Amino acid sequence: MRKSRYTEEQIIGFIKQAESGLPIKDLCRKGGFSDATFYKWRAKYGGMDVPDARRLRELEAENNKLKKLLAEAHLDIHALNTAFGVKPLAPQAKRAAVATMIEQCDLSERRACRLVGLSRDSYRNPPEVDAMTQELSSKIVEIAHVRRRFGYRRIHDMLRPHFPGVNHKKVYRLYSAANLAVRKRKKVKRPANERVPLQLARTVNEVWSMDFVSDSLSTGRRIKCLTVADDFSHECVSISVDWGISGQYVTRLLDQAAVFRGYPMAVRTDNGPEFTSRAFMGWAQTHGIRHILIEPGRPMQNGYIESFNGKFRDECLNEQWFETLQQARSAITLWRQDYNEVRPHSSVSVRDSPSLPEAA
Repeated sequence: MRKSRYTEEQIIGFIKQAESGLPIKDLCRKGGFSDATFYKWRAKYGGMDVPDARRLRELEAENNKLKKLLAEAHLDIHALNTAFGVKPLAPQAKRAAVATMIEQCDLSERRACRLVGLSRDSYRNPPEVDAMTQELSSKIVEIAHVRRRFGYRRIHDMLRPHFPGVNHKKVYRLYSAANLAVRKRKKVKRPANERVPLQLARTVNEVWSMDFVSDSLSTGRRIKCLTVADDFSHECVSISVDWGISGQYVTRLLDQAAVFRGYPMAVRTDNGPEFTSRAFMGWAQTHGIRHILIEPGRPMQNGYIESFNGKFRDECLNEQWFETLQQARSAITLWRQDYNEVRPHSSVSVRDSPSLPEAA
């Protein structure tokens, strides 16, 4: 904007002379300005004194400053909306936002960094992943691919022996960055029933819970698995696999397990024909073992073995495809060994959990 060579005091002086009776043409010729300029001055400064003119000049300057600030604020809002909707907190997201502002909104690096709250040094020098973090990330991916139903907390438990100082929040960040989140299962809505609480076992071999799990080979032939778990230690006592398992067969398998562990004080089963047969009832009476039968149609009364069977299906049966009975027995034996000796359990302390075996 072109600045006038006359000050406000001089302009008001010219207006005062015209008001005192001096002809406008003579005033314009004497002052060296045109008639149009005089009338413009009179429209703007007419009736004002010198302090009023100074105040008007200050107001105009302040108004121009406010317009400039408002324009800059709108430009900042436009840049923020272009880069992201909600202001992120992660530094890597802020770096991406700064790059977007510079590229699309034609902002300077200094201004873009100021808007997102990131220093220019942090923007120019992103952090480099150290060797330990790379090793930790690869180990998380390795465990997640082997144990597909494990979340980041159990993976963190598996990593403790190799990375004793690792924080679970860092494991979660690397776990999320690798997109390894396990899909949550929808709970089946069932009608409310009266629940019979399980009596907590106090020692090992106090109560064994057992049940059957069915599967099939690649040929379509069915196989049967007898699962036995200790209610106190949550250890898998035995998993036996065969084409069919009768009540007498069950007693022979339990006798084999008792050679190494001893006989339990009680066993908990459902009302299947194998567990209500004369052979099984006679075996329990002979060894002085109390037989706990759950109510028909109430699997929640045998909750320990039901929970174990769910893990057994998810982590072993559903993850492998068996072609022969011998292959199924070998794979299930390896899984049982891993379950008892390596796998961390949510209901058991993992402070002394053993280390993860090296991948082949």
